[in-house]
Amino acid sequence: MSTLNLDRAWDLHPQVSVRPEPFGALLYHFGTRKLSFLKDRRLLAVVQALATAPTARAACAASGVRDGELPRYGQALAALAQSSMVIERSPST
Repeated sequence: MSTLNLDRAWDLHPQVSVRPEPFGALLYHFGTRKLSFLKDRRLLAVVQALATAPTARAACAASGVRDGELPRYGQALAALAQSSMVIERSPST
């Protein structure tokens, strides 16, 4: 499975809604009508931190993800990117 480039800036797609749940969260993409389940509350924290973090790696660090856990979180974020739940943020001009 591929991993996300953690050294780039990412964000939720503007058409994605996040609904926190006791198990993690539900993500719904209004454009594609896809539903994703986040079964890890720390992954939810990472996804929420993407908006303000300069990179996905920084979002992971801010959410308490340790270096040894980065490959697993990179894979989870890659799956979210593949389903268009998260998108790469373009550099500010």
